[in-house]
Order: sequence, then C-alpha cells, then structure tokens
Amino acid sequence: MLDRSKPIIIGIAGASGAGKSKFASTIKEGITGLDVSLIHEDNYYKDQANLSMEERRRTNYDHPDAFDHQLLAQHLDLLHEGKAVEMPKYDYKTHMRLEKTRTLKPARIYILEGILVFADPEIRKRLDIKIFVDVALDLCLLRRVQRDILERGSDIKSVVERYLSTVRPMFIEFVEPSKKYADVIIPHGGENLIAVEMLTSQIKQLLGSCGTN
Repeated sequence: MLDRSKPIIIGIAGASGAGKSKFASTIKEGITGLDVSLIHEDNYYKDQANLSMEERRRTNYDHPDAFDHQLLAQHLDLLHEGKAVEMPKYDYKTHMRLEKTRTLKPARIYILEGILVFADPEIRKRLDIKIFVDVALDLCLLRRVQRDILERGSDIKSVVERYLSTVRPMFIEFVEPSKKYADVIIPHGGENLIAVEMLTSQIKQLLGSCGTN
C-alpha cells in the first residue's frame, strides 16, 4: 500500500529502441496538475574517464555492470524522502559523464525509464508501479539505427555490430526475463495512446485515493 506522504516512483522498462523515453514523456504530459520528473537510467552509466576512447567503445553498455545502480538506488531513496539530488549527465559521443550535473528537486511523481530498471532487484523494489514497453525487436533495431546516427554520432555499421554483439544478447539474457516483474505490459510504446490514457487515468485515481498534498 502506498504511503500518502511519499512520492510515487514509476518504472518503465523495455528493449533499447522500444520507445521508453517517448512513453515516459507521454505519461508525464498526461498527468497534469502534479509535479512529475523524468529520470533516465542512462544518466547512471558508470564514469569511464579512466579508460581510453577505444576501451570505452568496447564497453558492453547493455550489461548491468555498465550502470552505477548503487548510486541510482541512493538517489531514489533521497527523492523518496523529499530531498533533492544531483543527477549525473551522460555524453553518448564520448561515453563519459559530464562534469555538470542536473539538480533533481522533490516532486510528487518520478518516472524512471531504462532497459534494466526491473533487472536489478535493488532498483525494482523501490518502484511503486512497473510498466514494460513491449515492442518487436526488428522495430527496435530500426529505431536504434535512426536514433544513434542522428543523435549520437554513430554510423550504421557500428550500430548494427553493437546490436548483434551486445544489445540483442543482453536483451535476451536480462531485459526480456525482467518483463515478468511488470505490473502492466504495454505493446507499441508511446504510440499506444489508449494505453497511455488508461494509465494516466489510473495514476490520477491512485493519487486521488492517496491524497495529493
């Protein structure tokens, strides 16, 4: 049962390229009248300033070991207690954390999205609502190719090589099995407007029953 005095933490998981960020943003836009903050698991990639660029390129970024989930758990605890945190910012082109952080202030709702937010038991147990975005892998690959080339400075060869060597295998080993922990499974991601409307309605109703002050 949810504590009336504490914020709600919603987790959104799914494959890379499934549309988790879009779905999270759409949910946020649908919950009007309340403070809602988005948290991206990618911001908690481990700092790799001590590695060469070539070593950073070879890192498996889809394995749980690539993330600083301990720091993420600590930040979720602080946010749950109504305290602000300095969230890391990550640069995909250099595969490093930026020196500048983002101040995440207390909010009523936090939406945490990422590929492995259900796979880590310490993160999973801190989530009040767990949503899995279920999208066909071929569509995920097409979305990832477009995103990584246009937004992250990659070329199609490197994107496909990474997908085959790490992204798909890690999805099978870690992401897909974590779907069993979801409270709700959503097909088609952020484009599933019916699911978005139903979820935002349920969240508003839940908050109403818990009190929004």
